Amino acid sequence: MNTVIKVDNLGKKYIISHQQRERYTALRDVMANKFKSLGRKLLSPFTFHHSRASNSPFTDSKEDFWALKDVSFEIKQGERVGIIGRNGAGKTTLLKLLSRITEPTSGRIEITGRVASLLEVGTGFHPELTGRENIFLNGAILGMSKAEIKQKFDEIVDFAEIEKFLDTPVKRYSSGMYVRLAFAVAAHLEPEILIVDEVLAVGDAQFQKKCLGKMEEVGREGRTVLFVSHNMTAIQTLCRRCLILDDGKLVIDQLPNKAIQMYLGESGCSTSCVRFGERSDKPAIVSAKLRMIDDEVSPKVRLDVEIESNYERHVSLDLRLIDDVGRPVGYGSLGAFNEKELVKLDKGTTSITLAFPIRQFADGTYYISIDLTQPDVEYYDRVDNCLSFEIVRTPVEGTRRVLSQSWGYGSYEISLERF
Repeated sequence: MNTVIKVDNLGKKYIISHQQRERYTALRDVMANKFKSLGRKLLSPFTFHHSRASNSPFTDSKEDFWALKDVSFEIKQGERVGIIGRNGAGKTTLLKLLSRITEPTSGRIEITGRVASLLEVGTGFHPELTGRENIFLNGAILGMSKAEIKQKFDEIVDFAEIEKFLDTPVKRYSSGMYVRLAFAVAAHLEPEILIVDEVLAVGDAQFQKKCLGKMEEVGREGRTVLFVSHNMTAIQTLCRRCLILDDGKLVIDQLPNKAIQMYLGESGCSTSCVRFGERSDKPAIVSAKLRMIDDEVSPKVRLDVEIESNYERHVSLDLRLIDDVGRPVGYGSLGAFNEKELVKLDKGTTSITLAFPIRQFADGTYYISIDLTQPDVEYYDRVDNCLSFEIVRTPVEGTRRVLSQSWGYGSYEISLERF
């Protein structure tokens, strides 16, 4: 097979500014500086000194931040490649470089073929144009003729399920409608390389399945797919190869099953307690701790979560469980489906304790992810695979109950109990 993407020692550097508070300036300091300035002007009347005037008590310091550094790999035609890693690992930066949205600081990228990318909600759409007009605009950007776009037009509209709103400006679309149309355009206008970021998580479960099926079909047609996702089952289902980024570096390039096991096993999970970074702009999960509750009738896992918030509000707290190969085995939520169960956050730190039964789970290791959301509106915080626990049983314990399937791609419902 031909190599369609070749990346050599790729790097992307950003400049980060930090504000530092200056020491307190007294009146005598101001007067002394004025006299010094006047003296300089009298001694050197033809020399101009430029100084930046500022009333701010802060000074700026700058720091180099490498979002990607020394990344190298090759992708063959027709490969379906998953890219995973923690938030901030450099996944989206890599896709932006491959999509030519931004330029690399160092290294080289060689791409053979037409690239269609879906990185953020609304990327590549003009908000004032209608859905119909944006389909033709995106096709033209991809180098397609008007006749080629017309040939694919009905398929795009049917896939996106937005026929009623086709002549409405896309600025009035919901995020779900945006994503449906954007994916339909990117997947159907026959790019040689399709790049898709986690943006598909905005869609509902049925649409996610539909998108995964379409990407699989694209791969079977000999086109190349790059897919970033936190959904390990989706990565396993779609991809035949998996890259893992950590701290801007490529650390693993393996088959999906092996890569996911290595990622989950080495992602810093703890069986007891872990603390996370704090933020001030949105509510943030700052710590999580778990312990087993021994009960012969109904053994449980107890989870203690601390959340920081800058003001009072009501949120949904969602738990996702996966096994040691990334398959979803449990989902539970406080507030996502019932407003009466929403968690009330106080200003400052709020502690929440809940538990869920584990008798229905098979032996093995399980990883817990926690989401903090305003249901159907916004994600405040997400910590993936932050805690783990292991279940080991003896044969005399009896049969295990089969889980009932719930909403979500391959997920199952677990009951959460507040303490």
